[in-house]
This record gives sequence, structure tokens and C-alpha cells, in this order.
Amino acid sequence: MTNPSYCSHLVNMKFIFSFSILLLLPSASYSLYQNPTNLINTGTFVSGSFEMEPGLIISKTLMDIEFPKGHIGVKSFDAELVDEEGNSIPSYETYLHHWFAVKYHQNITMSHDPKLIRQEDFVYLRNEGTCNDYILPHYWGFGVESRGTTSKIPDPFAIEVGNPAKIQNGFEEKWLLNIMVIDTRGAQDKKGCTECRCDLINLPKDFYNVTRDIHNQKLTPETYKGGLFCCQDNVQCKLSEGFQGPRRNVSMRYKISWVDWNEYQVPLKVYILDSTDKVTSNGSQIIHDCQAEYTVQPNGVGDTPVVQKADIPMEKGGYLIFGTAHMHSGVVNATLYGQDGRSLCTATPKYGTGTEAGNEEGYLTGMSVCYPQPGSIQIKDGEILTVESRYTNEFRTGAMGHFYIYIAQNIP
Repeated sequence: MTNPSYCSHLVNMKFIFSFSILLLLPSASYSLYQNPTNLINTGTFVSGSFEMEPGLIISKTLMDIEFPKGHIGVKSFDAELVDEEGNSIPSYETYLHHWFAVKYHQNITMSHDPKLIRQEDFVYLRNEGTCNDYILPHYWGFGVESRGTTSKIPDPFAIEVGNPAKIQNGFEEKWLLNIMVIDTRGAQDKKGCTECRCDLINLPKDFYNVTRDIHNQKLTPETYKGGLFCCQDNVQCKLSEGFQGPRRNVSMRYKISWVDWNEYQVPLKVYILDSTDKVTSNGSQIIHDCQAEYTVQPNGVGDTPVVQKADIPMEKGGYLIFGTAHMHSGVVNATLYGQDGRSLCTATPKYGTGTEAGNEEGYLTGMSVCYPQPGSIQIKDGEILTVESRYTNEFRTGAMGHFYIYIAQNIP
């Protein structure tokens, strides 16, 4: 088996975290769009468990997870955290910060000896989004809002994977799964812990001496108050004095629905746009600089939301089929605008009101999804889209404003 740590080093992804091997449990239903014999398959995946304890942060990468085989069209990918008995875990106990699914191709003759693995044995295939390098490369992924945010794609559209014509000879298509989980039981400040506030985490003593940001600049306590770099694997949020709680095993459970690829499917391209993208240009070359996260600074204007905004040129356009946003608690909404100022999609949050998993009071439990009438919203080649993410007017670290859109080149 490939060494996950070595592969993670080869990938050099700045915001990819890992997980464990998954088990596929297949079932099937029928789609009645155009082709009544086309099966929609549904697979339930359950990871191997990992042990959590009060305050612990888990942030890992796993290569080669189980995934439906063959040339298929994925219709949905939904996920949640469960305990060892399969019960959904409430976010106020164990917080799902984010999970990502990333595609790559691997040399089928690659050595299993980590010392003999070559960088060219892996080809990583990001989504069509505009972010630089390996920032936000995934096809699917949300966070604490996962249970209440659907990823379902309407017929006849699907995300095409496993096309043999697009896989280099001698390689095979694989997927890696990334996850960050924070156990907030007994934490001094649960909200601050989920925001990865550096002063609320027991960091290594040399953290600020050795840790650098995505631009390889040294972090300082004055300039970096919290975010992904402080939520390192196996560090712990500070606990209330004297708190003790049991260890427990936690797993990720998710479902993928798919169809066999045929002439009835219309492929979608996945774009993930970042409201922190600092777009510049060098002549005709567009340069993207996505930060992936940011700190919300109060604007001093009452209850007026704090807005983070990016104007992002789209090299290739198409028809908008699906839209939503990955945000954190405190989100007011996120909106995608066309170049002429028209609103293409606004994703609004749902907050919980109870104690059960999926309805936790005060926690973000879902984001709305836009399903425009196919063909009604066209994004032109070269059009500049504006992404705005809005949070409540209070200080918070590690905020995210990622807008997900699925675009079809053609409408049937």
C-alpha cells in the first residue's frame, strides 16, 4: 500500500487533509429522464474509524479511497460524521470543519516501496476553478453544513469521471479524501476552537518560528490569529480545567449516487471560486492568488455584515446548472454576480434550533442551493464574475467563502 504521508508530501497541497479507507455498499433506483432503463446507483461509504478525545484536532490525507468504478456520471456526493454504532454525531461534540474529494491518476506499475516512488507516478487533476496551484482543487466537499446541503444534480446532467479516453495509458483514476475534524467536548471556547483560534490551541512551542503561510512567509502572533495553519493534525484545543471525557471512535459516512455514462448524460464542469482571490494581471495573463480563508474584522457599522469580495474572470463560460457556497458559522449569505451586476445565485444559511444532529442550536446546518432553469443563465466566455461572502459583524478567524458552480457547455 502506498505510504499516505509520502504521497501527501509529493502532492504538496496546502489545504488537503486526510482520511481512511472506505467500504462501498451498493444499491440502485431508476431515473425516468429520457432513458427509463438508466439505473441510478447509490453507494454508502463508511470509513475505518479514528480515535477522538476531548479537544483533539484530526487533519489527515488518505490516498486511493474506494470510489465507484468505470466510466460514470456522478449525481450526488453527501457526507456526515458518525460514531462507532453508526449514529450521527452532533456538531457541538465533534465539529466537521471540512472534507474534500480530489481526483488523481496513478501509475499502475508504481512501486509499493516509498523509497522508489517517483513524483511522475502521480497526476493530480483539479476542478475547473480559477484558484492557483493546489488551492481548492476538489470536486466535492463541504463542512459543518454538510447534512443540510444537497449536492444532487438534476437530470440529464452529471459530473463525468472514469472516462478511459482521458486517462493516460499505464495509469488508473483514483480519488483521495481529505478531512478536518475538531472534538470540542470540554473546550474552553467551543466557537473559537472551531475557528482554529491559535491562542485557544496547545500549539508546539516553536510554531511561529517554523510555520510559514501559502506564500512561504513566516507567521507571527500579530498577523495570524487563527485558521488552518493552527489546526494541525493531533494538536488539541485548550480544555476547561478538570474536564475529562471518554475517547471514542469516529467515522465518516457518505453516499455517492451515479449512473453509467451514455449518450443521455450531459457533462458538467465544476468550478470553485474563492472570495479571497486577489486577481491581478501581467499583460494578457490573469494571475490568481486564492487565500482559501480569511479573518473577519468588524467594520464598526452596527449590524452591517462584513463583505469579502473578488472579481474573477472566467476564461470559459457556459450555462449555470447548480450553485451553492461553503461557508462557516456566522455566515449571512454568499452571492455570485454576473459582469452586468445581475444576481446569478445567492446561497443562504440554515441554523439549527435544537439538540439533535443536523439541527444543532446556533450551528450552521445547511446552505441553500440554486437550480436555475437549464439554459436560463448563461455565463459568457471571458465574463468577470463577482463573488461576495458575508459574515456577521464580529471578529472571527478561519472564515471561508467558496462558491461552487456546475456549468454545462451545452443544453439538450
